[in-house]
Amino acid sequence: MTTTSAEATAPATTGPPAVRPVAERGGRARAGGGFQHGGWFVAPFLLLFLLFVIVPVLRGVWLSLTDANISGDGARFVGLDNYSEALRDPLVWDSLGHSAYFTLLVVPCIVLVALLLALLAHHIEHAKWLWRLCFFAPFLLPSTVVGNMWRWMFNPDTGLLDHVFGMDSAWLTQKDTAMTAVVVATLWWTVGFSFLLYLAALQNIPRHLYEAAALDGANAWHKTVHITLPMLRSITGLVVALQILASLQVFDQVVVMYEFSPGPEESTRTMVQYTLEQGFTSYRVGYASAISILFFLMIAVIALGRMWLLRKREEGVQ
Repeated sequence: MTTTSAEATAPATTGPPAVRPVAERGGRARAGGGFQHGGWFVAPFLLLFLLFVIVPVLRGVWLSLTDANISGDGARFVGLDNYSEALRDPLVWDSLGHSAYFTLLVVPCIVLVALLLALLAHHIEHAKWLWRLCFFAPFLLPSTVVGNMWRWMFNPDTGLLDHVFGMDSAWLTQKDTAMTAVVVATLWWTVGFSFLLYLAALQNIPRHLYEAAALDGANAWHKTVHITLPMLRSITGLVVALQILASLQVFDQVVVMYEFSPGPEESTRTMVQYTLEQGFTSYRVGYASAISILFFLMIAVIALGRMWLLRKREEGVQ
């Protein structure tokens, strides 16, 4: 019996056989099994997302191409006629202008007030939980409660602002101050969310940065300008983006404060409100769907633009 030279010269091996790394032994099988198990966990959410988001969006796109009414009977395909009419409708542009005006007013106010409240709550020494609760609690209220409360406060006959503080509270009945009243109510109601984000970001700033600055003779103002604000730059960008997207879709508090009316001289009719009027007052579901699709595309462009700017900033830092 002959053996090859390789077999003859191969050294004898003793001891236990070599053990492959865990990642190599059956890795593909376990990865596949893990994916299958993960798929079962997310399947209920995906099913609900498909039924209540994707299907209604596709249904809305189809309706925007028809002249469907609220009953859904006799819908006729009209192509892009609804989109063409929406782009030429002056009320669409007026409503969009009101939404944009509200956004330009409320977003800077929320960012500034939330930052100031977070700095105050972060540096306060006694009863921190009480201050944080007071600043955040209004955010937990329903929009109907907030709208009715501020409608009463701005009432010139029985309102709190007029009878207690002696202020001219007839803001809801004047065109020049109608949207400002909504901004005040929205600021009081929603600032707690941004306050919470800022407070969490402040607690994550390393303490040794402030200690090093104190050793160099920096005062509280220098620490705020050169340490706190730069470290909060990313969270400020997030707050601004979230508030812009939310403010453009303003609806609840406006409708409740003005009892479903467009305000004095139609000065508070927002884009969402006008879409609802076309769908449920004028019964033009197809036209309302076209307006909502255009509005959705505009918001999507803003969100994607924000993501692109954030990515460019991260690439610049790297």
